[in-house]
Amino acid sequence: MIHATAVVHPNAKIADDAEVGPFCLVGEHVTLGARTKLLAHVVVNGHTTIGDDTTIYPFCSIGLPSQDRKDVGERSYTRIGNRTTIREYVSIHRATGPEEVTSIGDDCLLLAYVHIAHNCHVGNGVTMSNLAQLAGHVVIEDYAAFGGMAGTHQFVRIGRYSFVGGMTKLTRDVPPFFLVEGNPARVYGLNSVGLRRAGFAPDELAELKECYKIMYHSEKNTSQALAALKETVKTEPGRALIAFVEAESARGILK
Repeated sequence: MIHATAVVHPNAKIADDAEVGPFCLVGEHVTLGARTKLLAHVVVNGHTTIGDDTTIYPFCSIGLPSQDRKDVGERSYTRIGNRTTIREYVSIHRATGPEEVTSIGDDCLLLAYVHIAHNCHVGNGVTMSNLAQLAGHVVIEDYAAFGGMAGTHQFVRIGRYSFVGGMTKLTRDVPPFFLVEGNPARVYGLNSVGLRRAGFAPDELAELKECYKIMYHSEKNTSQALAALKETVKTEPGRALIAFVEAESARGILK
């Protein structure tokens, strides 16, 4: 299952049914899970673990040193989950800092030219369209989605089931369940299509819509809006929204 033109270090751990295609390079500390495929011209290096049933298309680079000026070659990690698809020319850099991790979850879809920088943590089921870019230390929660050419500042958090429109510039945290677009970015309402597809109940959708109105169409500041939300919410998504807004943030919530 390893093509004759591939260069695979003898210490790499390759599952018996994994495939390494033509002109790939696999480093010493790499682990490839069952049925994972490197189609061609893929470079996987560093302390990198890739799970089962993941497919990586040509000209991707995974686990190479970060572009961070603080990187001094210390041991750090890249971890990619199961059933993730990584399309052409995607780059995913290992973390900066000893024993730190850059991670991608299960069932993600990363389209061509996506870049995920050092110390990013991408959850499960995340979709990133062509040329979406993450600076370092970004956190994306489960099932968020990005349009093409969206750019995200370092240390920003993206909440679960949110949608970031194409060519959006993100410099602040995006609350879960909302739709964001523009430069500067604005919150335009619920990610209604994504939430319906995910099977959110009508009462959950109605409550989240009311939360959006309190946060973005009232005269309340963030503290006042939080107090109002706590008096309003009854569903799990509503409580998750409150927890996200209350959590520690380096960038602050998108206003």
